[in-house]
Amino acid sequence: MAIIDKYNSRADKANSLACVGLDADFEKLPARFLKEEFPQFAFNKYIIDSTHEFAAAFKANIAFYEARGEQGLRELKLTMDYLRETHPDIFTICDAKRADIGNTNRGYVTSILDWLGFDALTLHPYLGREALEPFLSRPDKGAIILCRTSNPGAGELQDLVVEVPPSSREAGLRRGEAKPLWQIVAEKVRDEWNGNKNCMLVVGATYPEEMKTIRALMGLRRAGVGYDPTEAGEMTFLVPGIGAQGGELEAAVKAGLNSAKKGMIINSSRGVIFADDPAKAAQELRDGINKFR
Repeated sequence: MAIIDKYNSRADKANSLACVGLDADFEKLPARFLKEEFPQFAFNKYIIDSTHEFAAAFKANIAFYEARGEQGLRELKLTMDYLRETHPDIFTICDAKRADIGNTNRGYVTSILDWLGFDALTLHPYLGREALEPFLSRPDKGAIILCRTSNPGAGELQDLVVEVPPSSREAGLRRGEAKPLWQIVAEKVRDEWNGNKNCMLVVGATYPEEMKTIRALMGLRRAGVGYDPTEAGEMTFLVPGIGAQGGELEAAVKAGLNSAKKGMIINSSRGVIFADDPAKAAQELRDGINKFR
């Protein structure tokens, strides 16, 4: 079974494309959890118990746990063990933005995907396929590749227009095509990196026009590439930027849905987990998304 099938099954079961971000910032934890032996885990358990019925996925940004050293990583491990024991059908994402070379990457695969047990991991493409290969070669795990990120400064590199050389057959006959870097990343994933059908893209809710373009690009077939263009068009996007970052839900949903009215993992972290009523906030996120599906 392709890893994305796990997400799609959960999305159908919960009637949800909502992802709850377990960004348990220690400095912001309510005082009652600080009395616990494992405060981040106690907080995460509370959030999971409160929101799971509305969530298709949970995403943990590893920085909030690494910041506390051994204790934080232990509490992340406890969180993942609890999720597997109580809600094994819910899709789990580690937001770690990894990618390196050689043995370093194998360490990330072992620690994040195997020891911690996440279903998927965010990755940056800057080092090329060589660096991504240990993740791409795991069809049982999702490789979520940064494409058009949600932060305000994303365009500093991602909007750079790059001339892509023509194929060797065409070389000398015409100039290469100029494209923004984020488009080149999307096309690389579509055409070359998704052989195991385990790739997804990070596409921020704060850039709905680019998201609409990327969704269209995923359905285009480059000459000579052997895959079903319809299947490529179904690729799932991890969508940060809703809520605190200013992304507009309606615009993002309408830009990013695939033909099955899925294809999106729409994340909210602070807007749910630090709400007065996390269950209500998670339900409102799910229902708000469904309103525009």
